[in-house]
Amino acid sequence: MSLRYLNQMVTPSVNAAQDKFFGRHQEFPATPTADPLGTEEIEHIESRDSFYMATINERDWPYLQHRGGPAGFLKVLSPTQLGFADYRGNRQLLSTGNLAHHDRVSLFLMDYPSKSRLKILGRARVLHAEDDPTLTARLIDSATAARIERFFLIDVDSYDWNCSQYITPRFTAEQVTTALDPLKSRIAELEDEILSLRSSA
Repeated sequence: MSLRYLNQMVTPSVNAAQDKFFGRHQEFPATPTADPLGTEEIEHIESRDSFYMATINERDWPYLQHRGGPAGFLKVLSPTQLGFADYRGNRQLLSTGNLAHHDRVSLFLMDYPSKSRLKILGRARVLHAEDDPTLTARLIDSATAARIERFFLIDVDSYDWNCSQYITPRFTAEQVTTALDPLKSRIAELEDEILSLRSSA
């Protein structure tokens, strides 16, 4: 558990809600420094092929966006910084515009097969791809043919893991195929064996 994450998220209003419904609220010590990502968090991030990112617009509405790509497209540049490439899309630029107004972001990274989820708070900025060719090269995925237009840099503030309760396991088509391949091979062997027995009867 990241005490800094909870310190950032548990506000006086949250305390009041806990007092109302549970009769008391939790206290968390002040944590003045950001939480660097550990080995478990880095492995979780680098194996994800999607995540959700929330930003805040000028009307104080949160905007939640799904981001997807090849596994590992969200790059861990250091234990305190993440980055990902922004390719040509629908040209709305809602997250990009929001970050020009307010740099705070919240990331939500799900691993459905293992029923685990990582939440990250950070501060983000958007840069043109041509501003830093070296960094752009680190964020480009060779399997993606689209042209990178921008990249997002996220300075990690804190993170926390949710419990696995109520997460429904889900599997990608690739994961299902991998799991079924040994069964298909065994079925083929048995079918060959049946044909051989029938022919020798």
